[in-house]
Amino acid sequence: MTRPLITLLSDFGAGSGYPAQMKGIILGICPDARLVDLSHEVPAFQVLVGQAMLREVVGAFPPGTIHVAVVDPGVGTARRPLLVVGGERAPGHLFVGPDNGLLWPFVRGGRAFELASPELRRAEVSDTFHGRDLFAPAAAHLARGVPPERFGPEVADPVKLQPPRVRHEGGAVVGEILHVDHFGNLISNLTVEDLPAVDRAMLKVSVAGRTLTGIQSTYANVGAGETLALVGSCGLLEVAVREGSAARAFGADDPRGMPVVVEPI
Repeated sequence: MTRPLITLLSDFGAGSGYPAQMKGIILGICPDARLVDLSHEVPAFQVLVGQAMLREVVGAFPPGTIHVAVVDPGVGTARRPLLVVGGERAPGHLFVGPDNGLLWPFVRGGRAFELASPELRRAEVSDTFHGRDLFAPAAAHLARGVPPERFGPEVADPVKLQPPRVRHEGGAVVGEILHVDHFGNLISNLTVEDLPAVDRAMLKVSVAGRTLTGIQSTYANVGAGETLALVGSCGLLEVAVREGSAARAFGADDPRGMPVVVEPI
């Protein structure tokens, strides 16, 4: 039998000991589990950024993968702990995390359950570390074959959290920056399908008072230190500086919500 695969995503920080505690709990329940860190560098408390990062990477994993996602500013409140059986976007995948919209993209066409069963969590549950005490045990028990229905009642109204909507204004498409990646690239919410249906060389991208001519196919199309727009590997339009940081070049400590306008030249 293939060893179960569990991924971890959080805003705990790479230098934190919290992910290690979660791994210890998982391995104590399911020693055969294979653990993969997606990232622990989601900006603190930024649920929408965590959602976007999770969407980006899920498709790289096989069906049957269990994803534990913890970006949880409401930990210890009345918000529900959630188990999602992946729907249209990730069939065959399972997700565990807070019911704050983090897992919303995977609910459509799937099912959601509240993590309510006391025997499938730690005996003592901290009010401030559900990642260790609720979500990690749930993932481990799923990996051991416990069916989702055993964890608690089905949830008909999981919290919705939609990415910012793309607007069409005349011939222009208007989106916004969702987050900054490790390289300082500014990642927008504009997909390939959102772009005007003309040659990409004949489009201009305006952001933070600058206009970039043409959407490039790769970073090496411009010289070192030059700014460019391109569609990244996850199908989202981004603004980058070759071998540099667009966030630094644009002086954007927090560029989230910055408008991005794409229109024909």
